[in-house]
Amino acid sequence: MKVLGVGNAIIDVISKVDDNFITQNNLSKGNMKLIFDEKEFNNLLINLKIEKTISGGSVANSIVGLSQLGNDVGFIGKISDDKFGSEYEIGLKKENVNYCYRKKKEDLPTGTCLILITPDSERTMCTFLGTAGKINQNDIDENVVKESGIIFLEGYLWDEGGPKKAFDKAIGCANKSAMSLSDKFCVDRHKDHFLELVKNKLNVTFANEEEITSLINAKSFDDVITFGKEIKKLLVITRGDKGAISIFEDQVTEVAVQKNLKIEDLTGAGDLFASGFLHGYLRNFTQKDCLRKGTEMASRIIQIIGARL
Repeated sequence: MKVLGVGNAIIDVISKVDDNFITQNNLSKGNMKLIFDEKEFNNLLINLKIEKTISGGSVANSIVGLSQLGNDVGFIGKISDDKFGSEYEIGLKKENVNYCYRKKKEDLPTGTCLILITPDSERTMCTFLGTAGKINQNDIDENVVKESGIIFLEGYLWDEGGPKKAFDKAIGCANKSAMSLSDKFCVDRHKDHFLELVKNKLNVTFANEEEITSLINAKSFDDVITFGKEIKKLLVITRGDKGAISIFEDQVTEVAVQKNLKIEDLTGAGDLFASGFLHGYLRNFTQKDCLRKGTEMASRIIQIIGARL
């Protein structure tokens, strides 16, 4: 297959609620809450009418985008053999994604993100990572990795212990490796490890300006340009309304954002940008055309609700 994603397998559970539900459960409207207690999460879930489920997670969103562009893709993400795990697997297969993981009953349930939509269309999210973050080297099929053109990883998944070993195994037997830094919180938490990956192990790194600036403690964007040229690896950076830029050796390429868009929801913009860029990368597009395809996909997704075209 062309691309194999390795990431958090999180099923999005969409429910319509009233404002009282948000208040009674001490949630902050419009924000995301990370829940660590399974009982607390189940107490929320039991009172909800589920409208829809979507097989989500950052890299999974990118992989689905690549599939929609006609690429042969797969995904590895840890789920449990439970109701949401089965729905997660079915959801990816419906999007023509090869799900390269054999589920079994785990101590923790399948990772879930409750997306609570109030009458004013605000989205309040509650995420319970469940077994998704417990991925380890035994969950990585070495043969599947070797048969893939490139693997795509997410910073959200990286952590000491099992996830680190899963990353090391996947990168160690991959033909090429790409990764998204995911979030400034992830970068600040794992700065030394991420810097080692970017400088020495990854072929392609995706980041936004805030993430890459934090990673290298840059004083200005000129420092980022210098760093990108020095590492001799492909560095792809989104810069909000300043557009996007790629740096490889001495080649620096920039594109502008698309203008006059009716923005509905920024969810998935980075995920779909990566889809578009990797689509071009696999087809040996010029750097400018890779960036343009990434920008096109991001522009399409921010004009609708959710992270799926």
